Amino acid sequence: MRIQDEQLKRFVLDAGLIKKADITAVEKVAKDERRTLAEALIAHGHMTEDDMRRIESYVLGIPFVSLKNIKIDFEVLSLIPEPVARNHNIIAFKKGDGELEVAMLDTADLPAIDFVKKKVGLKILSRLTDTDSMRSALRQYQKTLKDEFGDIIMKDASALKVIADENGEEMSESDLKKMAEDLPVVRIIDTLLRHAIIQGASDIHIEPMEDDVVVRYRIDGMLSDAMKLPKHASGTLVARIKVLSNLKLDQKRLPQDGRFKMEMDGQKVAFRVSVLPVFYGEKIVMRLLRENRSGFSLEGIGFHGSTLERIHKATRATTGIILVTGPTGSGKSTTLYTILDLLNTPEVNICTIEDPIEYQMPRINQSQVKPEIGFTFAAGLRSLMRQDPDIIMVGEIRDEETASLAINAALTGHLVLATVHTNSAAGTVARLIDMGSEPFLLVSTLRVAIGQRLVRKLADDKLPYILTKAERDDLAKHLDLDLILKTLKEENMIADNATWNDIPFYHPKEKGETEDGYHGRMGIHEVLEMTPTIKSMVMAQKTGDEIELQSRKEGMLTMIEDGIYKAARGFTSIEEVLRVINE
Repeated sequence: MRIQDEQLKRFVLDAGLIKKADITAVEKVAKDERRTLAEALIAHGHMTEDDMRRIESYVLGIPFVSLKNIKIDFEVLSLIPEPVARNHNIIAFKKGDGELEVAMLDTADLPAIDFVKKKVGLKILSRLTDTDSMRSALRQYQKTLKDEFGDIIMKDASALKVIADENGEEMSESDLKKMAEDLPVVRIIDTLLRHAIIQGASDIHIEPMEDDVVVRYRIDGMLSDAMKLPKHASGTLVARIKVLSNLKLDQKRLPQDGRFKMEMDGQKVAFRVSVLPVFYGEKIVMRLLRENRSGFSLEGIGFHGSTLERIHKATRATTGIILVTGPTGSGKSTTLYTILDLLNTPEVNICTIEDPIEYQMPRINQSQVKPEIGFTFAAGLRSLMRQDPDIIMVGEIRDEETASLAINAALTGHLVLATVHTNSAAGTVARLIDMGSEPFLLVSTLRVAIGQRLVRKLADDKLPYILTKAERDDLAKHLDLDLILKTLKEENMIADNATWNDIPFYHPKEKGETEDGYHGRMGIHEVLEMTPTIKSMVMAQKTGDEIELQSRKEGMLTMIEDGIYKAARGFTSIEEVLRVINE
């Protein structure tokens, strides 16, 4: 807030909002805590942030607007991209002759104002608003997108031509290509892709059914229907996506894979396309890969405390293997890229062999496997060894040959990062031994095994509650609540004398800020370190369960315990953690 302490003090006293004795006490606290008077009044419960915004509006002469229950025109609202609006709490709500009125929670956010001014080329008039107004306006992005895009798509879908002549014969490739460049289908696909990017979808499914075509988006790991299109649109949509992905238009009996890129609001997105023949036509699944994603940190993706320290310790070594494990779509690649980002310095040569290359990273030599021409993980790894690498990243260890080469690379002085498909960190060792790896070579090379899943994060308007004793007893059957409490205290997240009765958990608020009460995702992890005891157990060929039990004795939080830790921090809900762990 830009209001000066003296101005604020004079106003609240003149208006009789706070007693003189109270303001004197708050002034002293503000001085001790090195805060402004406004910050101290909010922190100590004398005023809310919205109260302060109204005062600022009055004292500084900045108009105040309430956007509750006001429908903003889509054309005006969409002048500011949704990610910018959410990150900076700025909403375009009224457009005039050469000027644009924007509502903000902080009118001193000059970079946001400058960005909008450059983007729209209009004079920007800042207005203050309150939190409820901002939430209400941000919700309109979702509703308006569905309405707007739904109208565009249905209008264009009705104009699509049917791909087959009167005799039912299929069209030639040249005719298909011509039709795939027809304006209605170009607009439909462009709209679907833009909508998916704005919604933050990770996958788009286009599925032909008996009577229609269903389009589904996977957002925050959950698949849901986005819209339905007429059945006759199916062939034209497939043809358009095949043209974009450089696939064979007249091949409809075999699966095909391709990719293409598009740019929107300065964000580059690569689409990995899979076309599969099904009973009613061809099903398309597109994976969205947002390129040039940087700025990730291990803390930012969910690592903390001892789990974080174990990874840092492993990355400080110049040899060995760091393995990340989990099912498809559990964020393994993001974790590996984040670790690579930490290791990416001018002093080291980093080479990767991936399928596919998901994020392009500067100064890293990334190779894409092509099994059809013999360029497999194993063949690629052999070639990488002749490229004088210091650090090698293998997209996935799938077979005995790749596992053997990765272990040999670690033994010959390289740091190797890789993924493997297992359900837990402890199960990684057993999986590699199943593949034919020798236990004595594993204990010499494996540094840490990281097991992970992704959970949805709660939106800001979550609902607090305290766990009952019955709920705690039920949880205690599956995890160590004492260890979680101890971890929270060690990391200074709660007071040393706190109990579970002092720690709020949260439920999602449905139909609130978001449809289901969640927005975004984060990782829950378990990090198994190869300690001397664990090494002895591997040599003795103990089971994964026995190894996990010993790791827990040595202080490892399991994935479910890390999930409950994050629920206690207010990041996610217990229901979401249990849903993901039980899948």
